[in-house]
Amino acid sequence: MQRRTLGLIALSAAAVTTTLLIVARPDTGVGAADRAAAAEMTRAHDAALIVGPGRVEPISEEIAVSGEVPGRLRAVRVDEGDRVTKGQVVAEVEPAEYRARLAAARAALSMAQAEEQRLVNGSRSEEREEARAAAAQADEVAQQAAAERRRRETLFAEGVIAREELERAVRDERVAASRHVERREHARVVDAAARVDERARARAAIALAEAQVDEAAVLLEKTLVRSPVDGIVLRRHMRPGESLAVLPVPSPIVTLADVSALRVRVDVDESDIGGLRVGQAAWVTADAYGSRRFGGRVVRVGEMLGRARIRTDDPAERIDHKVLETLIELESSARLPIGLRVDAFITRVN
Repeated sequence: MQRRTLGLIALSAAAVTTTLLIVARPDTGVGAADRAAAAEMTRAHDAALIVGPGRVEPISEEIAVSGEVPGRLRAVRVDEGDRVTKGQVVAEVEPAEYRARLAAARAALSMAQAEEQRLVNGSRSEEREEARAAAAQADEVAQQAAAERRRRETLFAEGVIAREELERAVRDERVAASRHVERREHARVVDAAARVDERARARAAIALAEAQVDEAAVLLEKTLVRSPVDGIVLRRHMRPGESLAVLPVPSPIVTLADVSALRVRVDVDESDIGGLRVGQAAWVTADAYGSRRFGGRVVRVGEMLGRARIRTDDPAERIDHKVLETLIELESSARLPIGLRVDAFITRVN
């Protein structure tokens, strides 16, 4: 980059020297009109191009792929330079804990479903028979207590027994009658179907358990870290056995990029932004490829000026000027390394 910059300075100096010689030697056969034409051609050439430093990047930009659940990395299945397809598993988090969560959620769902079935089925036939028998027994006891109370009333009227014995018989009758009512109502409860609110509560418990199963299944699936795009692995950051964190900032496992097409991000000086338009023809060059040009076109022009982000090796480079970030999409035949610094040339629009 520095050699090309020095070469451009030397060429510019030679052009200026030649122009001065032409202007200083009016009698060499070159007329004033020719000198004006040459100067105009030089200005036209300079004004026809917008030049700026750029850096090659993938069409998708760089994608840092991390896990969505924390844990210990069980495996990293790709390495730098590997090509991956969308949905391909690139890493795996230890799944034992998440499998246990799923098993527990499924067990809770089974319990909720069993409880609902119990409400729907009601009591067992043996329980119903037992409740009916207890109610019948309580009825017999109540009838016997009532008969005993009537007999004691007769005896009290005849003066055979004291009032205290009559009162005891009355009390025993009331107790027996209350116990009969209790047993009879219990038998009705055993025979009755589940209430509407009980069934609604059971269905809600099942819905909650199903949601917990779905959540646990999703978490287990997320232990498989998949590629979001077709692309290539630019960098591998983690290895098996390392702990993966997702909060507060996710730890990247690999960095991927879609390199099916390449772009160049260019810093255009603020003095040149008036000649920028989407669709303009452009090309880039790089030191490593000599004078070879890689064609393309402008696909995006920024909306806000900012500080230059791309640095060259030129010690005289200005770093305090404002630039407008511009994207050039290269032709499909261009094959350049990601991150390569280039010089971009854009055909200016009048």
